[in-house]
Amino acid sequence: MKKIISFQGEPGANSHIACAEAYPDWTVLPCPTFEDAFAAVNEGQAGLAMIPIENSIAGRVADIHHLLPTSGLHIVGEHFLPIHFQLMSVPEADLGTIRSVHSHVHALGQCRKIIRKLGLKAHVAGDTAGSAREVAEWKDKTRASLAPRMAAEIYGLKILAEDVEDEAHNTTRFVILSKTPQWAPAGDAPTVTSFVFRVRNLPAALYKALGGFATNGINMTKLESYMLEGGFTATQFYAEVDGHPEDVNLKRALEELAFFSRELRILGVYPASPFRETIGEAAE
Repeated sequence: MKKIISFQGEPGANSHIACAEAYPDWTVLPCPTFEDAFAAVNEGQAGLAMIPIENSIAGRVADIHHLLPTSGLHIVGEHFLPIHFQLMSVPEADLGTIRSVHSHVHALGQCRKIIRKLGLKAHVAGDTAGSAREVAEWKDKTRASLAPRMAAEIYGLKILAEDVEDEAHNTTRFVILSKTPQWAPAGDAPTVTSFVFRVRNLPAALYKALGGFATNGINMTKLESYMLEGGFTATQFYAEVDGHPEDVNLKRALEELAFFSRELRILGVYPASPFRETIGEAAE
């Protein structure tokens, strides 16, 4: 496997940081779109892709649940990244000179307090690191960017205010994708199983399909629905559960799900991130 990992965004984006944390000895491959990041793996330019799937504040990342099932890729791991935004501008700027701030729509939404406090006009950019690059190119001390610390280092910007996110628990979860399935071995280590399914057109089909998880004591950590092909009737579900398909209880639950489903496809069986333990502790 090539030690190259693709991500959507520009150098210095949070996805770049996630790649550097999870695979410090790999080369990163920035891509303009999620489709390009997927294609890099499918076409052999990259061995893996690092893709954000949800944020603790903003919720699920748009389009990913639509793209994942059709990407031809498999989930082989996950990575949690605490998100911190820095307010940055050109070296000549300070908090008194800036009038506008540029960043991804989610970053602007997650840093409302500092924007309101400084009376800045917010402008939506394609991504956080891209906004930092643009601010560096503009050389205008009235414009600032909200971006990760790595972006300031890459584009030569000065950090005017540190860690300006509104919520301390702001975290993004990424999934790591491969062209070939790499199921984690069955055993005692905590494992996550991700899958998509479509239930049969029967009364209470979804209720019956999911009943096996309750009766077999399986913890379902995620269940999301979305429409297919723009139709109101063709609904697909994306789900994640604790456990391995070879575990007796989960095997039974999946068999019951398959009976009531038109389609069931496992997208990945991978080790649960240790970060999940801190989430559980925080919730208690």
